[in-house]
Amino acid sequence: MSRQSIVFRVGADDRLVVATRLEGSHATEFAFDGFADIDRLLGGVLSKLERLGLQPSERSLDLAMLAAAITAADTRVERSKEGQDGWTRELEICLPVHDQEAWLPVVSLLERTLNFLTGDRWTVTFRPRSPSAARIIEPLTETLAERPTDVCLFSGGLDSFIGAIDLLSEGKSVLLVSHYWDSVTSKHQDVCLNALEERYKDVSFFSVRARVGFETGAIDGSWAENTLRARSFLFFSLAALAADAIGRNVTIHVPENGLISLNVPLDPLRLGSLSTRTTHPYYMSRFNELLRAIGLGGSLHNSYRHMTKGEMVEECEDIDFLREHAKETISCSSPAKARFSADEERRKPKNCGHCVPCLIRRAALKRGFGQDDTEYQLEDLENAELDSKSAEGEHVRSFQLAISRLRTKPGRARFDIHKPGPLIDFPDDWGDYEAVYRDGLEEVADLLQNVEARPLE
Repeated sequence: MSRQSIVFRVGADDRLVVATRLEGSHATEFAFDGFADIDRLLGGVLSKLERLGLQPSERSLDLAMLAAAITAADTRVERSKEGQDGWTRELEICLPVHDQEAWLPVVSLLERTLNFLTGDRWTVTFRPRSPSAARIIEPLTETLAERPTDVCLFSGGLDSFIGAIDLLSEGKSVLLVSHYWDSVTSKHQDVCLNALEERYKDVSFFSVRARVGFETGAIDGSWAENTLRARSFLFFSLAALAADAIGRNVTIHVPENGLISLNVPLDPLRLGSLSTRTTHPYYMSRFNELLRAIGLGGSLHNSYRHMTKGEMVEECEDIDFLREHAKETISCSSPAKARFSADEERRKPKNCGHCVPCLIRRAALKRGFGQDDTEYQLEDLENAELDSKSAEGEHVRSFQLAISRLRTKPGRARFDIHKPGPLIDFPDDWGDYEAVYRDGLEEVADLLQNVEARPLE
């Protein structure tokens, strides 16, 4: 076990010794020499925005670089090796910024937000950029005459596809923002974007996609970490960068169904690795608080926070188009994993069909369309008998136990919704959150009514 500090250096003259706050930590440095290096770090998003005639501020660039450093720590410091208890890591980010005075007051907020998001202990240290990197973004000579009015996260998943469809069906001028690391996610984003472009030829919308990540082994002594708890901080920060480039108080749409957003643990053991908080209302509120505190105008908003995934499907503004293309979206928690059949024949990565997001997806499409033509690794779930000790049966069994507990004591919903995190920012919405939790579990219950999951000898 060791503490880890991620030190970013920006500019050839950034050579001073960096004083870390995390005592006894092992420091890994990453150096970037100007615009071209930073653009590569951020997956080309700066140059892609420039080609659209959009230019962000230095402050929103600092946020994006902070998110990249957090991504390095989160995805490349192994919990099993570096975690105090096999889970909780002590991580530090040391980042040079354009305006240190704007960032120092938010250090505590940042650390609390990241601790909640990932379950680790974070320390964040800011220092001024070196003279050669005082300004990284040069002013544009030509800007986009008709700018987008909204930004929308576009992951290639079913929820984000519905979010884009609904906005474009309303005639909104939208900038879709995507990020990816693996080729599977990239492929699904491409296919879905092409479908949207063909369908909405008469609507002015734009898209930028960024591949942001760090190679395995980038942190000395660690290889890789697959829990990826901080991924939405990067996604939100790239969207905030785009919103800032538009230059108004832009709404950043985060299309996510309420059941996944709350992510109430299905059993008492799911408060760690199996309980993410990537779009939890408390976390999104803290991120909005951060944007306000550093003076950025964008604001996250989830229009579907009180809807189940099935309700999102049913109420989609262009349901025939969704029915045709839903199978091309990816909802799986681990789409890039190589999976094998019983005879060890390699199969291409795709929606597994049995993880928590896949089960919620299957239930939603069954409710919305009566059928689901998505290709899954676990092809036939109807009347299946699964081993609850295996990957294919584990989450099915957990859902069934959670459904049984809630049906036995329906009143527990009012307490369960607070287990993943506080809902103090939305006291008037607690009844709606209870409803989406109950309705979401019942949606999955309908999918699993003829499925048996138990330990098989």
